[in-house]
Amino acid sequence: MRIEISVETITGVDIAARHGVDRVELCGALAEGGLTPSAGLLELAVERAGATEVHPLIRPRPGDFHYTASEIELMTRDIRTAIGSGAHGVVVGALDADGLLDTAACAAMIEAAQGEQVTLHRAIDASASPDRVLDQAIELGFTRVLTSGARQSAVDGAPAIAALVARAAGRIAVMACGGIRAANARAVIAATGVGDIHAAVRAPVRGAASGAVSFSGVGVPDGFDHFDTDDRGVADLRAAVSGDTVRFE
Repeated sequence: MRIEISVETITGVDIAARHGVDRVELCGALAEGGLTPSAGLLELAVERAGATEVHPLIRPRPGDFHYTASEIELMTRDIRTAIGSGAHGVVVGALDADGLLDTAACAAMIEAAQGEQVTLHRAIDASASPDRVLDQAIELGFTRVLTSGARQSAVDGAPAIAALVARAAGRIAVMACGGIRAANARAVIAATGVGDIHAAVRAPVRGAASGAVSFSGVGVPDGFDHFDTDDRGVADLRAAVSGDTVRFE
C-alpha cells in the first residue's frame, strides 16, 4: 500500500520523509485546492525528500479544469521545469467542453513529462463521466488517477472508487482521496481495493499576535494563521496503513 500526502511547505516535505511516506504531491495554496508550487520550493523539496518521491501539482489557477491555449502552454512549460528540477512525476488534468478529458492538452502534458510518472488529478471527479475519463486516461498513458469517487469523501465515494478499480483492471493505478485519515484509512482500502491512498493531513498553526489587519489563511480557526502538515497525523496514518506501532517524538 502506497501513501501520498499533499504538502505546501518544506516542513511538510520533511515530515513526509521522516515517516516514510511514498510520495508527496507538492502544491502551493492548498486553501485554493492546490496550485503549481514555486520553482524554489520544488528544488528544495527534491533535495530534502530522501526516498520520498516529489510530484508537483501543475495547476495555474483556482477554479475549473477548462483551460485556454495560453494556460496549457504555461502548464507544459511548468512540467518541463519540474522534471528538469528532479521531480519524479507531475499531477495534471484538463477537461474539454463536453466534460471529458481534453486529450490534446493532456497528451502535450504527458509528452512534457519526458517519460516520468503522470497522475490525473481530481478533474475526473468534476467530469461528465468518470468511467469514460478513466478509459481516456488509460489510452493516453497516465500512470495513475486520483479520485474520491466524485463525492466529497472517499468514504462516501467508496463504491464508485471500487468500480473504477475494477474497470481499470490493473491497466492504471487508482488512488483514493477525500478525507482519508488514520481512523478510516483501512476501511477505505478494504472497501475500494486501491493500492494507493492520498491525504491532506493538515493542522492549524498558531500565529504571532497581530493588529487589526489579518493575513490569516482561508478557513483557519481564530487564534491561528495558517495550516501546515500535521506531524502526528502523518505518523498515525502511516502506522494505521502499515499496522506498525506509532513511535512519535
